[in-house]
Amino acid sequence: MADSQGAGTATAERPEQRQQQQQRREGGIIPRLARAAREVEGSVQRGAASRSARAKLQAAAMLVREERARVKADATLGHERRAEELKRLDGVALILGKAASRDPSLLPLLGEGAPPSAAAQDARRTMLQAAGIEVEPEPQPEPDPVVTIELERQVVPTSVTAQQLANPFLAPDLDSPRRAPKPDRLAGFDLLDPLFHSFEYGADGTAATMELPDRVDRFTPRGLELMQHQAQLIGAVSDGHRSFLLADEPGLGKTAQALLSAEAANAFPLLVVSPAVVKMNWAREAERWIPGRTVSIVQGDGAALDGFADVIVINYEVLDRHVGWLRKHGFRGLVVDEAHFIKNTTSKRSRHVLDIASSIRARHAQPLLMALTGTPLINDIEDFRAIWQLLGWIDGRQPNAQLTDALEATHLTPMDSAFYRAARHAVVDMGIVRRRKVDVAADIPARTIADLPVELEAAAARSIREAERELAARLVQRYDRAVANRAEPTHGIDHDLVRRIATSEVDGDDGAGTGENVFRLVRQIGTAKAALAADYAAQLARSAGKVVLFAKHVDAMDIAERTLAERGMKTVSIRGDQTPTARQAAIDAFVNDDSVSVAVCSLTAAGIGINLQVASNMVLAELSWTDAEQTQAIDRIHRIGQSMPVTVWRIVAAHTVDTRIAELLDSKAGLAQAALDGIEQDATSVDMRLETLVGLLEQSLRERGDA
Repeated sequence: MADSQGAGTATAERPEQRQQQQQRREGGIIPRLARAAREVEGSVQRGAASRSARAKLQAAAMLVREERARVKADATLGHERRAEELKRLDGVALILGKAASRDPSLLPLLGEGAPPSAAAQDARRTMLQAAGIEVEPEPQPEPDPVVTIELERQVVPTSVTAQQLANPFLAPDLDSPRRAPKPDRLAGFDLLDPLFHSFEYGADGTAATMELPDRVDRFTPRGLELMQHQAQLIGAVSDGHRSFLLADEPGLGKTAQALLSAEAANAFPLLVVSPAVVKMNWAREAERWIPGRTVSIVQGDGAALDGFADVIVINYEVLDRHVGWLRKHGFRGLVVDEAHFIKNTTSKRSRHVLDIASSIRARHAQPLLMALTGTPLINDIEDFRAIWQLLGWIDGRQPNAQLTDALEATHLTPMDSAFYRAARHAVVDMGIVRRRKVDVAADIPARTIADLPVELEAAAARSIREAERELAARLVQRYDRAVANRAEPTHGIDHDLVRRIATSEVDGDDGAGTGENVFRLVRQIGTAKAALAADYAAQLARSAGKVVLFAKHVDAMDIAERTLAERGMKTVSIRGDQTPTARQAAIDAFVNDDSVSVAVCSLTAAGIGINLQVASNMVLAELSWTDAEQTQAIDRIHRIGQSMPVTVWRIVAAHTVDTRIAELLDSKAGLAQAALDGIEQDATSVDMRLETLVGLLEQSLRERGDA
């Protein structure tokens, strides 16, 4: 009784299945599969399979597998009927297999694991409906897995709130709706891995650089001039290109190119994400190259940020707490400096940057997206993944529509050996630009000195500013005492008196030993800069090969070497306390051992008598007191035998006397002209200590209104 009730319930629960089985047994679906297989066969015999034929083949293959599984599981079929239907299905499969053998690009579509294209799913539904079989509702695609990122406390600077209130409605740009990729010949292929490996297997000896148009200079400010390779990139932006992996070697002006690209594309407000060590340089370069635009730096919680600025610069380290408002700010452009920092797509840093980029692409059809790095690959070819995803070239699963169209236009698939070379060119044309120093050597000076302003850590900056204030206050007191002892009143600043007081301070004529104060101050600044200088040297080493780092004080050298070791850099040290044998061993290791990336050198001990021209990049972690000492250090790599243009990066602590010393070195020794023209000039004998104190005292007197 129970069995009878159970059977009756089962029969009552599946009337639709019985109806569909009856329709299938009456020959509804198999003839349609056979007809589709013959159409695919005919299309292949006439030439390459059309898009509709490819969709029919994949749809028929799916239905043959489904029908085979159904026939085998149908307990109501007799043995002879089951064998007959399986035989008919085998005949359909044989036709599909023969067709695919004529066009090997069809073979992946027969596989059970091949993801069905939208066209194949439509063809499958059409065949079922034609056979009178009810089609199950189309399954909704599974949402991407949500990766939960633990955020720091979120902050919204006051000026950003004001900006949001002033612009409450940020309408999306719908002028150019984004297309979904529609693979045809490539349907069913996993394309991302072949694309990554095309840069391994498809190299043909040509540089990975898209074809660039003629130079465009109309966006360059008056009084400045772009080099040929820079102006060509601006030409590409002017022609409408909007996404770039700019992988020029250090020293070729990527910052200027990015800023003028934003001007050419009118991509404001512009967000720049960079390492902390270079964010002040971004602000300074923005003031130089796009002087009509306002720029603001996010420091800490952003209390001093101008939310209405055209260019907002933020460093990776504080991105976490600001990501909420950055996603909604309405940026029309994004520049990610040292983009290899985001190579790990699962890290918080990368997820935040990719999230911001995604929000910009969602709002604007043609935003300016630029990834700047001299080292797009660090450990593995898949380091490309995050950068391509940032630029919108891939979505993590497949290429975008533009790249898919370019790959389809090759008429090749990953099964063809020629695919990899063609795929590499297709990706490069998406916007990869890579120029080396040697490629543009004729356009750049033989020697360039570039200042890199850095913001010191808060505690160190406060300590140094307090020391400067104390030194300035003592100089002002001495000046005031001297003026008070005069019979006649003094109008304005007595520059002769200022110079005498500064000279006395340097020489220690007052007997208090205060002449050491300026030395201690500069040493304190050098120590505070050392880690930042080493961090930048590590970035250079990854991008451009060997780097020489010069420092003046032993404690700064120690900090630099520790920082480089933490960054995974192998170093050698050249110091004054080494024996000649140890010193030569360090030099030989730097010159001959490819694994040694950075030479950490003493300005006083390694500034003469050694040859390090295996490197073409130098970092001056501390400034010299004489231009002669600086020039001697630079000449360790800028000398006979050097085949590359030399770039020297001076690390300058912003808002300190370091800035004054750098200005003095340039103005007194003519280094600014040497940096632009590569002209050798004689060193001068200006006492930088004296001039620094003169400047400090005069500035204090002007600030209190004496001028």
